[in-house]
Amino acid sequence: MQDSLPHQVVASELEFPEGPVAMNDGSVLVVEIRGACLTRIRRNGARETVARWAGPDRAGPNGAAIGPDGACYIANNGGFVWSRRGDYTVPADPATGATQPDAYVTGSIDRVDLDTGEITTLYTHCEGQRLCGPNDLVFDSDGGLWFTDHGKRRAFDEDRCGVYYARPDGSMIERILFPLHAPNGIGLSPDEHTLYVAETPTGRLWSYPVTRPGVADAGGARCLVNMLGRFDSLGVEADGTVVVAAIEQGLCIVRPDGEVSSLEVPGPAVTNVCWGGEDLRTAYVTESLEGKLYRYEWPRPGLALAYSA
Repeated sequence: MQDSLPHQVVASELEFPEGPVAMNDGSVLVVEIRGACLTRIRRNGARETVARWAGPDRAGPNGAAIGPDGACYIANNGGFVWSRRGDYTVPADPATGATQPDAYVTGSIDRVDLDTGEITTLYTHCEGQRLCGPNDLVFDSDGGLWFTDHGKRRAFDEDRCGVYYARPDGSMIERILFPLHAPNGIGLSPDEHTLYVAETPTGRLWSYPVTRPGVADAGGARCLVNMLGRFDSLGVEADGTVVVAAIEQGLCIVRPDGEVSSLEVPGPAVTNVCWGGEDLRTAYVTESLEGKLYRYEWPRPGLALAYSA
């Protein structure tokens, strides 16, 4: 892998974009966390608002994935504190590092009807405990939904977090892995026998054996990478390569044989990657602080996800 690849800006002036989803018609969905909306970006650069939540101190669409019914499912972090730091607007209080706003109630897993924009909240709690800050999600071919809860920070404490599994009809949610330190990105191997989870503050990428849908073996955990920087979301390629957004450092690429390399991406906050196009060799990467969506011609195909629309 080269240290850099040619790229194009697909869209700019987005309000903290994350969760890109490449659609079958060539458009790309992104969440805008600070804008509290789900946005569709057309091939010609035109954009439209698909759904909008309450203000960004009460809702924060953070991750997105197409489910078995063709709807878009959203990991909603429940809102952030937004503050100006230098040239950028950041999701934290610079003085304390707190991310939880005064208006915050809970995080949730939401369903968005892509035709009408209707938002349905499916889950706000698990086993009597609220979802503090759902961040990223992935479906398996059994129709189940894996997601991370990143939690919230306050001035003097922060949430203990984990990984959950749920059904998209609202009938079942379970806490599967706990505790983890602010888990963020999540993905499945091509055979769905391995679950990948990235922790933000530790810069660790974990793998867990999946013994059956919705069951991951915490005792079989392996740390594949431990970076000095911070990890955000991740994507998986068709050959099992895991690509993790390393925020300030670009993309961290972990090959199946364990080789680790990096790809430079412009901007100070690289957060997500997904693949689209007929051959899945077009990578879409979000840079959140500068509000940009990039397009790269990728040297290998991305993994075809369980569901698309």
